[in-house]
Amino acid sequence: MAHPGTPQPQTVIPRGPHAAPPVLPEAHVPGADPLVLSGTVGPARADKLDTAFRKAREALAGRRIIDVNSTMNGGGVAEMLHRLQRYSRGAGLDARWFTMRGDPAFFALTKQLHHFLHGVNASGPPLDRAGTEHYAAVCEVNARALLRAIRPGDVVTLHDPQAAGLVAHLRLAGARVVWRCHIGTDHPNPYTDRAWAFLQPWLDMADAFVFSREQYVPGWLAGRGVAVIRPSIDPLSAKNRPLAPSAAAAILRRVGLRAPADGHDGPAIYRRGDGSVGRVRRNPTSLYSASPPPADAPLIVQVSRWDPLKDMASVLTSFAEADGSLDGAHLALVGPDVTGVTDDPEGGQVFAECVALWQRLPDRVRTRVHLACLPMADSEENAVIVNALQCSAAVVTQKSLAEGFGLTVTEAMWKGRAVVASAVGGIRDQIEHGVHGILLDDPRDSVSFAAHTSRLVGDHGLAGALGAGARRRVQENFLDDRQLLQQTSLYRKVARL
Repeated sequence: MAHPGTPQPQTVIPRGPHAAPPVLPEAHVPGADPLVLSGTVGPARADKLDTAFRKAREALAGRRIIDVNSTMNGGGVAEMLHRLQRYSRGAGLDARWFTMRGDPAFFALTKQLHHFLHGVNASGPPLDRAGTEHYAAVCEVNARALLRAIRPGDVVTLHDPQAAGLVAHLRLAGARVVWRCHIGTDHPNPYTDRAWAFLQPWLDMADAFVFSREQYVPGWLAGRGVAVIRPSIDPLSAKNRPLAPSAAAAILRRVGLRAPADGHDGPAIYRRGDGSVGRVRRNPTSLYSASPPPADAPLIVQVSRWDPLKDMASVLTSFAEADGSLDGAHLALVGPDVTGVTDDPEGGQVFAECVALWQRLPDRVRTRVHLACLPMADSEENAVIVNALQCSAAVVTQKSLAEGFGLTVTEAMWKGRAVVASAVGGIRDQIEHGVHGILLDDPRDSVSFAAHTSRLVGDHGLAGALGAGARRRVQENFLDDRQLLQQTSLYRKVARL
């Protein structure tokens, strides 16, 4: 049930009907033939994907597939959409991707919904009548803009709480609408109840729903068209393409996160998606580091958005309080430029908290901790820096308090890294403890976190065995051909409605 004062979406009255709505930002992603994946997934899997795309083209009969989310940069959803668009276009589908516009109040409210769907309390704006009316107004303006690009019969996928308020507008215009939720919790509680009470009225008219885990599906969707599609990674992207150790070292030296091994500083170059040679030219937008980690020092890495649920500050304090067991290692906490993620108002606060903790560390610890915000002006340059960090890590951590899926874990596993991660959300779908990595039953247990991490830093045999198991796990379950198969099946199903 909706809380008092929640209007039904179809009753929202347009404001300023003669005012031209803003043009929504549109991503222009170059297409790539999905068959390029055959070298990684094998010809049988590639042929199966090729057949699936052919059937999707026939079922859609010229109709477009359109994705709508809240940002083109700075998170797993944006990265996923780049890839889905890339291969869909390369396979001959008419695919388009738009992002919403919103003001700080809108994104503060949707971030509150984000926390609540994770089952976590937060000190954001109340989900009251005023918040509902503002959410409705922003979504109505975005819907008016989007309808200029929508034709009846188009299949539109709306992502996460930010776009839920568009459902009714698009359905009434004749589009087929899918709502995809990338977040959730295995254990519903009063916070999730409050989020669903707010969102349900906006979602009731959707044709289908997609969740990353079955456990995230709310009870009120029983009997509705629900699909479970786990996220995946592109093995050929700049973030996941094989990177020679010398190339990774040169890239990290360029951005100040590794010292030269012997005074030599090679070129920080990499291969871009179009086949050209790229060079890392940009520095981190923020870097707190006394000096770069020595070339031979074990590097512990966590790459995440600066989100309180990623628990970056606790990773820092756990490392600092490790009682000497990690004295030879260095820690790199790395995230996006906090000004570059438009839909995350908490990024700057979380990064500032980590900086304040770093500044209070004793000198002997502070010299081994490094905080970096990576530039986002060039998505491939950003991705290859992350690639270099993950490839060079002795251990990759993901000490999240809650996690929708955790693609940074998948990325590290694909690179054969030993991973220490919280047993929350989709991370549990990826890692079997002791086989593909190490799972923390209690993500707040800093002592256990430090003990597992230090053990892997010191035991190269164990770290190597876990890394090998991790890579096999991703090869079998979490590469993009599997998600694309499920996605094209969904398109065919929705097109028949």
